[in-house]
Amino acid sequence: MLPMLLTASTEVPIGNEWLYETKYDGFRCILEWDKEPLLKSRNGKLLNNMFPEIISFCHEIYGKIKPFLPLTMDGELVHLVNNFQSDFSKVQLRGRMKNIDTIKNNAELFTCHYVVFDLLIYKGKDLTKLPLTKRKQQMSRLFNKVKLPVSINYQDTNRLQAINVYEDSPLLWDRIVTNNGEGLIAKQTKSTWNSAERTNKWLKIKNWRYISIILTKYDKSNGFFHGVVYQNGLLVEVVTFRHGLSEVELATLITLFQTKGTQLSNNIWELEPSICVEIACIEFDGKKLREPRFHLFKLNTDIQDCSWEQMQKQLYPLPPTTKITHPDKPIWPKSGIQKDDYLMYLQRIAPYMLPFLKDRLLTVIRFPHGVPGESFYQKNSPDYVPDFVATKKMDDINYIMCNDLETLLWLGNQLALEFHIPFQTVHTNNPTEIVFDLDPPSVKEFSLAVEAAQQMKVIFDQFRLHSFVKTSGGKGIQLYIPLEEDSFTYEETGIFTKFICDFLVEQQPKWFTTERLKKNRDNKLYLDYVQHKEGKTIVAPFSPRGNELGLIATPLRWEEVKDSLKPDTFTIPSVLDRITKQGDPFKYFRVNSEKDNFAMVLKQLKDLIKK
Repeated sequence: MLPMLLTASTEVPIGNEWLYETKYDGFRCILEWDKEPLLKSRNGKLLNNMFPEIISFCHEIYGKIKPFLPLTMDGELVHLVNNFQSDFSKVQLRGRMKNIDTIKNNAELFTCHYVVFDLLIYKGKDLTKLPLTKRKQQMSRLFNKVKLPVSINYQDTNRLQAINVYEDSPLLWDRIVTNNGEGLIAKQTKSTWNSAERTNKWLKIKNWRYISIILTKYDKSNGFFHGVVYQNGLLVEVVTFRHGLSEVELATLITLFQTKGTQLSNNIWELEPSICVEIACIEFDGKKLREPRFHLFKLNTDIQDCSWEQMQKQLYPLPPTTKITHPDKPIWPKSGIQKDDYLMYLQRIAPYMLPFLKDRLLTVIRFPHGVPGESFYQKNSPDYVPDFVATKKMDDINYIMCNDLETLLWLGNQLALEFHIPFQTVHTNNPTEIVFDLDPPSVKEFSLAVEAAQQMKVIFDQFRLHSFVKTSGGKGIQLYIPLEEDSFTYEETGIFTKFICDFLVEQQPKWFTTERLKKNRDNKLYLDYVQHKEGKTIVAPFSPRGNELGLIATPLRWEEVKDSLKPDTFTIPSVLDRITKQGDPFKYFRVNSEKDNFAMVLKQLKDLIKK
């Protein structure tokens, strides 16, 4: 069975006979599952070896799904960035891999999901001639029976998830645009499923991005034009295209190159940087714009404005609800970061940062004039807060809760540069994580924090406790142990934190201290366990800090915590680059929440105290 194909459209069809889904940018696949799950590409290529996490998950749920086999599903292999966007470049790279170790490593760093949008065979029965709504109903019943997600959640470790179906196309389109998704799919409710057929009963509408580039070359042999942007003063090629031009536009460009350009060979002409055009595309894969089409000439654009930085902003436009004031305002002048750079960082990092902010009473530090400059803490929600911002009143303070991208960007525009959160959500009075703050006397003694973190990791491993580590964004390091919600009180976690810190001080009294008064610390590393209490806060993972370089409180892999680690390397550009190349070290933070192991440790400590 080869996938049924979609027809491109420029408009979203409206009417009760249509349903709407997010279009994800990945590999279209058929999952055939009888005795063994077989993941096949649209060309019939077997992908089991390239995406072992999908096959492994299928084996995990085999016992639950066995009564419903043989099954055949239609879906998309995706690497979800958020609930509406997939990173195609990661899926494409995975699809090319041959080395087993490389595949295994990338399956952990850039884990994929199989998003299911159709059920074709169920218990061996062919459903393809049933109307779409009937197939969807059967698919929903199946997913509920085997307890698989019936909606998309990019953080969910269930590798098979059913796609969300919408009847309200404007609502879905707004969410796709806000999250920089690839586009929308419209399907007729009565449509049947026909193998390999391209049908106008399934339509795809792309969410185009518009990129300003400089024309440089024309290749007569294939009809392609080449486009570049400036990056660090050099011209870097980012696109080759030939579609989208009218006959008049095409003839004009060819004449321009052949009369004003330099002929490099029989078929290639080169033009000095002078002509800017706008290209429609769906993404940048790291080397070239994907699915490029000519959109329009930009004759009044300065060629210097066609830059790598500008391309990034055009590739990741801010949501329509985000109103930027003074986008070119310097925020971290020493790092050359302006307000629109900062907002782009928040937009790109939101999928990784928001899970830690969600449903927590937020304290921000605002810098109205950038860094350095005056700053102030803000807990109370201002009167002018937009309607989409969630708030929660607690102890006469109306706190903001940053639960979505729009709120995060609104706070960014208000020049909230630091995001501090309590150790619990609004749903509990108990901690959802234990946090140790390792605070050296200055950045010069950062190695003390590294040493303390390494020693703590040994202890945590002996206790069989999963731990995570991040820089503070300043001069220190912070260690996390996730807990199941409502499992332990602050009093109980305090027994543990005090024991760990006292033990380290006892082992290394020359280097570590729990003395709260700075004047009495004798230039030692301060092990802060007192801060881990109800009402106290810690800087959120991925939050910037109000220092001159705008350093980020950056999640690390434990193998990075060594003598060569330097806190000043984690700037906004470097953290975005880390996420792209290395993934998120805190991806499985909630998956590894402790209960049983920590309960055993706590019992041992309580028994020790009684003695």
